[in-house]
Amino acid sequence: MGKTFEDVLERVRAIEIHEKFDLVVAIANGGIIPAAMINQRLGCEYHLLKLNLRDAMQNKLYDKPKLLAEIDFDFKNKRILLVDDRVKTGTTLTFAKELLSDAALIKTLAVNGIADYCLYNESCFRFPWII
Repeated sequence: MGKTFEDVLERVRAIEIHEKFDLVVAIANGGIIPAAMINQRLGCEYHLLKLNLRDAMQNKLYDKPKLLAEIDFDFKNKRILLVDDRVKTGTTLTFAKELLSDAALIKTLAVNGIADYCLYNESCFRFPWII
């Protein structure tokens, strides 16, 4: 059974966040909706990091993630919560952390998969916002 938007929203409301962050950075496109949801709680600056590794069906497009647009925000010495929808191998998060390595702190949040903060860790997970 799939999760409803309300199920995910309830997890966002309930998750304990232990650090203070300066920025919420969404890995676009998948992380945009969950990052916006968590940012409603945290009230930080919100930015996009436009990366791509997989297509909409989760098939790998490239050997390694690609940066699709220049990073247009200041992240040096900032505390960042990096948000993605699904973490399968961690390849995209690892690449994003390398790109943002001048940050003071980077923690990760995934709706589904392994991250510093994760809402779910299920093998078959359907996002309620995917039409």
